[in-house]
Amino acid sequence: MAVEAARDCLTGQDRGKVASVAFASTTLPFEDRLNAGIICEALNLKANINAQDLTASQRAATSGLITALQMARGGAGPVLMVAAEKRRTRTASPLELQTGDGAAALLVGSGPVVAKFIASASRTVDFVDHFRGEGFEFDYTWEERWIRDEGYNKIVPAALDDLFKSTDVKPADIAHFAMPCVLARVAAGIAKKAGMPETAVRDNLHAVCGETGAAHPLVMLADALEKAKPGDKILVVGFGQGCDALLFEATENLAKLSPRLGVKGHLARRKEETNYNKYLSFNDLVAIERGMRADVDKATPLSSLYRNRRMLTGFIGGECKKCGTLQFPKSNVCVNPNCNAFHTQEDAPFADTPAKVQSYTADRLTYSPDPPHYYGMVVFEQGGRTMIDFTDADAETVDVAAPMRMMFRIKEYDSNRGFTRYYWKAAPAGKPAQAKA
Repeated sequence: MAVEAARDCLTGQDRGKVASVAFASTTLPFEDRLNAGIICEALNLKANINAQDLTASQRAATSGLITALQMARGGAGPVLMVAAEKRRTRTASPLELQTGDGAAALLVGSGPVVAKFIASASRTVDFVDHFRGEGFEFDYTWEERWIRDEGYNKIVPAALDDLFKSTDVKPADIAHFAMPCVLARVAAGIAKKAGMPETAVRDNLHAVCGETGAAHPLVMLADALEKAKPGDKILVVGFGQGCDALLFEATENLAKLSPRLGVKGHLARRKEETNYNKYLSFNDLVAIERGMRADVDKATPLSSLYRNRRMLTGFIGGECKKCGTLQFPKSNVCVNPNCNAFHTQEDAPFADTPAKVQSYTADRLTYSPDPPHYYGMVVFEQGGRTMIDFTDADAETVDVAAPMRMMFRIKEYDSNRGFTRYYWKAAPAGKPAQAKA
């Protein structure tokens, strides 16, 4: 999700100029591995880049965004701020009905920005509304009324008061107030108490994507930017052991932004799963019999992963500098039978190249968590082809010549060692709605 959000964010941008990457999440896939480094590799960012993981708080993303904005003011190069969350919940718990998986990404820098940073304020208070101890799978939450009265209604107004005292902007000037909160009417009550217009309170998007944890303030900010007009003041709040409040002003550069999916577009291209039993199975919330075909050791040879990381994680193929033939994977010999030149391959990225299905198989024999297992040969628009797994696919969306796009997904999970292996899969491109964000 983080890679997909970052790819959308970087549409039309020069990735070579990104100076650092910050990844915020409380559900990082690896406890001892630089998760932001996986994102950098998947995006084919330069090697001399700073990358860091931010975690342990629901406001990790907003705190990281404040740091990125301070770096930008100090003259540092563009910072890619990414947040993603996949929170596990107990079966049939209230949290299961509230939470969702999601990600968002923002590029922070100077120059012709789409939103100008005005000011921020933070409060750090060891107020524990929920927690997840070491070695535990699920969050433990406290009583909602206590969280509302002692948490949101006291900590957030104090941070907002500090913010408005530091700037000439008045609460009545706020056009968009983005404050994630699963408790009904809390955001509206805080906005009213602060003096913000009732119309400024943003839809929290819980009805369409759930509460995406640390990522949700950035998700709501991206959604606000899709609808903002130049001059609109946008106030974003992150809550968790205190509060972050960030104030932005939308600029005229919003209209010049390259088209991208944004929140609206990604929700439009969703593939719904209405079978609750499948949901439980996909998230390992029930023990199921996977059969003999699933009994294989999924150990990842780390040396091979490293040597082939450009191909496996970055999805880099080759282009023959002699005849121009594109191929995936890259090799020492050009595949063009009229060329067959040796050692003429230069790096060629394939991740953002549109493709079409040349042939496919719906395999009901091989183990798959969601049978049948779709895979096939795809041909890239600019040349080259490869055999690859499909994702988000079914009989209605997959056919010969169907348009596909590459997506960074989990290839396999090694439950014996806790290692998640990533690779690219082909997903039906469809015709989703596009938005600017």
